[in-house]
Parts: sequence; structure tokens; C-alpha cells
Amino acid sequence: MSQETRPGDRPAVGGRGFSQIPMLPELAAVASAFLVGALILWVTGHPVLDTFYHLLQGAFGSWTALGTTLTRATPLIFTGLAFAVAFKCGLFNIGAEGQLHVGALAAAWVGFALPPLPPLIHITLALGAGAVAGLLWAVIPAVLKVKRGVHEVVTTMMLAHVGILFTRYLVFGPLKAPGWIPHTERIAPTAELLRIMPPTQLSIALFIALLCALIVYLFLWKTVPGYEIRAAGLNPSAAQANGVPVSRSIMLALLLSGALAGIGGAGEILGVFRRFVDGFSPGYGWDGIAVGLLGRLHPIGVVLAAFLFGALHVGGSVVDRVTDVPLDITVIMQAMVILFIAAPRLMSFIRGQR
Repeated sequence: MSQETRPGDRPAVGGRGFSQIPMLPELAAVASAFLVGALILWVTGHPVLDTFYHLLQGAFGSWTALGTTLTRATPLIFTGLAFAVAFKCGLFNIGAEGQLHVGALAAAWVGFALPPLPPLIHITLALGAGAVAGLLWAVIPAVLKVKRGVHEVVTTMMLAHVGILFTRYLVFGPLKAPGWIPHTERIAPTAELLRIMPPTQLSIALFIALLCALIVYLFLWKTVPGYEIRAAGLNPSAAQANGVPVSRSIMLALLLSGALAGIGGAGEILGVFRRFVDGFSPGYGWDGIAVGLLGRLHPIGVVLAAFLFGALHVGGSVVDRVTDVPLDITVIMQAMVILFIAAPRLMSFIRGQR
């Protein structure tokens, strides 16, 4: 457990956030996951070194591979940050997938429905629409949590599926472009994010994600509202007794979480797909939970964890194509990373209960 989250500690507004990431447990978890993967490969008769070679080559072995890995990591940064901001307030937002979808559709609509605008204005409006849509999708869980005490796990999960199905209805119906593929009209060129590593689809959405990570760090560790969110997450009763507006912090954390996920969806549409396509997300919102946990709820850790998961996704796909090793091996490795990260905390919790 990090220094920041020890019981009884009081977080400081200007706390040393960057120095509070204990990297050793995370590195040990990743190494252990790779060892488990190697053991599974060996037991099932697959070549261990050859598989890991193709995994690394597929993720980092060429300019195209690196660009693809960074492309896959970009939305994971947004959803990982979304989960981390909420969890810092003691909230478990697992609805980022729905917030990602509604943010993506809102950005696509602004991209193709508005009249021609200067690129900077058009892109800003589209990203802003994604942020607002994601934020609004988090309003209901936030209000129910504050006013009625309804657990956010239930409401965010339900609304995640509602958001996915709602956008699917729109793209199959009122907003469907001509053709048999369910997608909207292509966004205007003035709304497109610049791609920076041709021939890959990596766009400046990566820099927007890194900027959001910096802003989240500055907000949580350098501002009073950020301090209040962290204090409410550590001990709501103590925070309330010391004058921290816990209800307001809960609202703010969930709304910011939804906005970050919505920007992530907008970045995918404006930078990668150039239109809203049904099924554009392979589960970025769900994977963001694992990214946030592996990153120890810190912006720097989230960025590094997103790159790791992006590399595993891309490298695993290459391994699946060029060898007879199934893609499930990399999925197992991701699960092992999460398990090895969560196990020490789980044992500490059990010992505390005993």
C-alpha cells in the first residue's frame, strides 16, 4: 500500500505525488505474469522464447508496430484516468465503456453535422461535445449516489450497457449513413485530428491523453478540490468531520471521470475512425479498470500501464497470426498482472478484518 493510502494519513494539497508511486510491486507483478505465461506455453508445448520474440516484435519491432501500439494505448490512458479519478474518491466507476460510446457519438455528430468551421474551433467543439456527453452520462450515478446512497457499481454498469445500446440504435437508425455497415457520415476534414505516424492511425489524441494525465495530476495533488477528493476517498467520515464537502467531492469525481472517458471516445472517432462505427471499441472502458489498478491510480502509472496493455494487445494479435499460439495466452497474462497487483491488497484486507 502506498504512503498516500495508509490509514490515518492526511493527504496534503501539495503532496509529493510523483514520488509516491511504488514501482517495485508493479514490476514484480508484470514479471510474475510473464513467468506464468512462459509456464503455460511450456506446459502446452509451445516455444517460449519464440513466442515472446514475436510478442515484442509485434508491439515494438517496427515503426508501424510502435505506432499501432501507441494507437491502442491512447484510449486506455483516458479510461484508466477516468477510473483512477473516481477511485481516488472511493468510487468504483465501471461505466467508462458507456461514457466512451456516448462521447464518441457526440463528437462524431459535431464533426459531420455542423457547417464548415476553422479546424481549431471544429476540433475543440467536437472534443468538448465528447467530454460533455461523457459527463452527462455520469450525472445520474452521481446524483443517485449523493441523494439516495445508491451504489455506483450498479448504476454505472447499467448505464454502460444503456449507452452502448443507445448509440447502437442511433447508428443503425436515425444517424446511419448509406451502406450496409452501421456507421455515421464521415466527419468533416476540419474536425479530423492530425495523424503523426503514417501509415498507422496514431493521431495527436495521444498528446491530448498525456496532457489530460498531467492535468489530472496537477488537479489531484495541487488543488484544494483535488485534496478534498483524495481525503473523501481515504476516510469519508473523517473528511466530513474536518469540513470536507464529501457529497460535492463525489459529484465532482464522477463527473470528471465521465468527461475523461467521453474525451477518449471522441479522440478515437476524430483521430482513428473519422466516423462513429458500431463496435469501434473492443472494450477500452472495461480494460481501463485494469489499467487504473495496475497504474496504482496515479497518472504516470496509468500511462505506463496503458502502454503495457496496448503492447500486449497488439503483440498478442501478431503472435496469434504468425504462430499457432492462441491469443488467449496474452489475455491470461493480462489477468495475471491484475491478480498479482490485487492479491497483496486482498491479503492485507483479510488480515485487517481478522
